Amino acid sequence: MSVFRSDGALDVQDATGTGAEADVALNLVTGNVRLSILWSQEMQLAPEDAEQVAQALQRAAAEARSMASSSNPESTSTSHRP
Repeated sequence: MSVFRSDGALDVQDATGTGAEADVALNLVTGNVRLSILWSQEMQLAPEDAEQVAQALQRAAAEARSMASSSNPESTSTSHRP
């Protein structure tokens, strides 16, 4: 079993037809977000696909923040002074 959970809603491929794919995954142990480009070093995205990647990154970041706050409830109850 992998410690990474990929975003199942993300389905984008390189706009030039190389077959490269993007993957956004959350590390369930550390809470880090991984952005991978599969089968290539780089890829070009159509604007709609770029939005999908951005949204997947935002979902993963939100889930990572949620994991962090639930594992450390004191961090949400302390006030921050300017």
